[in-house]
Amino acid sequence: MVVGPLTAFRRSTPDIAMIGLWPAAMAHACRESAFRERERWPLWIPVGFGAGVGLYFSAFVEPSIWLALAIGVLGIGAAFCSARSTRIWLAVSFASIAAISLGFGYAKLRTEWVAAPVLSHTAGVVSLRGRIESVQVHGKGVRVVLGAVESERFGDSPPARVRVSIRSATDILVPGNWVHVTATLMPPPGPAAPGGYDFGRAAYYDRIGAVGYTYGRATAIAPARDETIPERITTAIALLRWRMTERIQAALPGSTGGIASALITGDRGSIADDDEAALRDAGLAHVLAIAGLHMALVGLGLFWVVRAVLAAIPSIVLNYPIKKWAAVAALGGATFYLIVSGAATPATRAYVMLSVMLIAILADRPALSMRSVALAALIILLLRSESLIEPGFQMSFAAVVGLVAVAEWEAAHRSHEGMGLRRFAGVRRYIRGIAVTSLVGSLATAPYAIFHFDRATHYAVLGNLLAMPVMGFITMPAAAISVMAMPFHLEAWPLKVMGFGIEIMLSMGRFVSGLPGAISTVSAWPVDAIALMSFGGLWMALWRRHWRWAGVMPMLVGVIVAMLAHGPDILVARDGITIAVRGNDGVLRFVRPPKDGYSADQWLKRDGDGRDSKVALATRKDGVACDGYGCIARTRDGTIIAAVSRIDALAEDCAQAAILISAVPTSRHCEGPKLVIDKFDVARAGGYAIWLGANIAVKTVEGERGQRPWSLKPRAPRKRFQYRRMRPTSLPWTRTRSAP
Repeated sequence: MVVGPLTAFRRSTPDIAMIGLWPAAMAHACRESAFRERERWPLWIPVGFGAGVGLYFSAFVEPSIWLALAIGVLGIGAAFCSARSTRIWLAVSFASIAAISLGFGYAKLRTEWVAAPVLSHTAGVVSLRGRIESVQVHGKGVRVVLGAVESERFGDSPPARVRVSIRSATDILVPGNWVHVTATLMPPPGPAAPGGYDFGRAAYYDRIGAVGYTYGRATAIAPARDETIPERITTAIALLRWRMTERIQAALPGSTGGIASALITGDRGSIADDDEAALRDAGLAHVLAIAGLHMALVGLGLFWVVRAVLAAIPSIVLNYPIKKWAAVAALGGATFYLIVSGAATPATRAYVMLSVMLIAILADRPALSMRSVALAALIILLLRSESLIEPGFQMSFAAVVGLVAVAEWEAAHRSHEGMGLRRFAGVRRYIRGIAVTSLVGSLATAPYAIFHFDRATHYAVLGNLLAMPVMGFITMPAAAISVMAMPFHLEAWPLKVMGFGIEIMLSMGRFVSGLPGAISTVSAWPVDAIALMSFGGLWMALWRRHWRWAGVMPMLVGVIVAMLAHGPDILVARDGITIAVRGNDGVLRFVRPPKDGYSADQWLKRDGDGRDSKVALATRKDGVACDGYGCIARTRDGTIIAAVSRIDALAEDCAQAAILISAVPTSRHCEGPKLVIDKFDVARAGGYAIWLGANIAVKTVEGERGQRPWSLKPRAPRKRFQYRRMRPTSLPWTRTRSAP
C-alpha cells in the first residue's frame, strides 16, 4: 500500500521527541500534492492576473504610466525566466510574479486607453449636441447616452459621453440620431459612504464624463460629422437591440415586457421594482441577468434541434458530420445572442465557455470545463479589467467555478455509486440537477451578494425548483422562436407564450419571496473579508486532492473578519445636512429628516437595516433634540454631537459639543470640538464616516477613493486658525439650548 509522506512520517516519529519536524513534513506533503496536481497549475494564471488587477484598483494614488510599464516589463522578464528555468519551483515562482505583474500593468494600460475628460463640478444649464448611442426606458422617463458631444461650455475638452434623463420621450430618441438638449450636468457621483459602490468609477470606464437631466424635449439636428466605421457598427447593434426591445414591449406591455426584454436584449429598464424584488428575494435574480443558463438554453437548444432535424434525413446523417454542423449552427446562434444581449460580463463568460465546448466538438477533442472557465476569466480581464471588482464578474465566476468543481468531484466518485432505482431516473436526475445547481450556486454567490447587496436569500433552491422547468420548457424556447420570427413580423404569438411563462415565474417568485424568513439583511463586509473568502474558495475548487480542504482556513478567517467589523457611529452625507447617529441599541437613526434620500437609504442597507429612511428618525428618547437652529445628539458613550443648521447656533454648540457638523461655514469661530465638519469640508471630501472611541477615527468618500482618474482629487484639509476661545456671549449670535 502506498502511503503519503505525512502518514509515513507519523508512523516513524516517536511521539513528542520529533514534534519539531512536523512543519517540514507538512511542507513536504504540500509539495508532493502540488506536484501531483501539476496539470492544474495553469488554472492559477488567471487568478494571478486578477490579483495584479486587484492590486492596481486597491492603490490609493494612481501609479504613473512609467511605473506600470516597468512592472509590465518585469512581468515579461519573469515569464521568460519561468519558461527557461529547469527547476520547477523556481519556474512556478517566476510564473506567479509574471501573472501578477502583467495584471497590474495591463489594468493601468486599460485605464489609459479609456481615459476621457470628466466634469469636475456641476455645470448648471448647458446646451448640448450629440449623437444618441443608447436609449433605455427607465421609470417615468428615458435614459439616453450621447456621444460626440459638443457644447460651448466644454470648449475643446468635452466628455466623450454624457448620460442624461429625459422625461418627455419622443420618436427621435433612436440610436444613431443627432439631437440637441438643454440639460443640467454634474460629475458622475461617488459612493454614498466610504467604501460604498462607486458609480463614478464605473462611468469612467464607460467613458461617461457627466450625468444629468434635461429640460423640455430633445430636438433633432443635422449630423455634425460622418460616422466612423466602428461607430456605424455599434450604432447598428444598438439600433437592432432598440428595435427588438420596442417590438417585444409592444406585444408584452408593462413589467412582463420588461422581463422579456431583459431575457432577449438585456434591457432591464422597464421591469417594475416589486417584480424585480420578488425574483431577487426568491433566489431568481440570475434569471434577469443573461448568463450561463440563457446561453446554454439558446446554444445547446439550437444544437439539439439542428442535430435532430438533420438526423431525420438519412441521406445527410449517413454521409455528413451532422454533429459538427449542429455545433456551427449553435455557435452562430450563441454569437448573435451575445451581440443583441449587450455582451455583459456574465453573458461573455458563458459565451466563451460554450464556444470552447463547441469548438472542441469541431476539433474532435474533449472540452475541459475548468480550463474553459480559466480561459473565460482571462479573456474578460483582458477585455475589461475593471470587471474584476464588479458584482457581475464575481458572482458569475463564483457560481460557475463552484458548479464545475462539484461536477468534477461527482465524476471522480461516480464509479463508486450503485445503479439505484431506474424508474423515473430521468426525472429524478433533472430535479436533482436543479436542486444541486441552485444549492451550489447560492452558496458560492452568497458572500458576494452580501458584500455588494447586503442581503442573503434562504429559499433559492425552492424558487429554482419551481421556476426552472418553466424557464427551460416555456419561456426561453418561446423567446428563441420569437426572435427567429421577428424578421417576418410573426413574433406576437411566441411572445404571448413567453409572457405566459414569465407570469408563472413571477407568481412563483412572489410566493417564495413571501414565505417567512425568505431573506435576511446583513451589514456590509470589509474588502479583506471577501478577499480571504475568495482565495479560500478558489483553493478548494481548483485543486482536487485532499489538501484542497486547507482553503477552509482563509474562509473562516474571512468570516471572523466580517463578524468583527463594526459600522460607523456617525455618517454625514455629501450635503452636510443628512446625518445619522448610532443609538444605544446599535441602530442608525437620522437626527433630522434626510435631505439626501439616496445616501440615507444606502446607509441603512449597508448597515443591514431594512427600514425606510423616512421612518428611521431619532427622537428625544434616542438622545436627540432639534429646534430651528439645529440638533443636539448624545451618543451611547456620552459624546455630544451638534448638527448646526444656522450660524446663530454656532457659538453655543462649539462650546459644548465634542463633534460639530455644520451646514454653514465655521470660519474661525469654532475651536472647542475634537472634530469640526462644515459645508466646505463635505464639498471637498464627500461623505464622512466616523467611529467614536478613545481616538476618533474618520474616513471620507474621497479619501477612500484616493487620487484616481475617476475621483476628484482630495485637497488637504483647511488649516484652522488658532485663536483664543471666546465666550458664547462675546459673539453677536447667541442662544440658549440644553443637550438632551
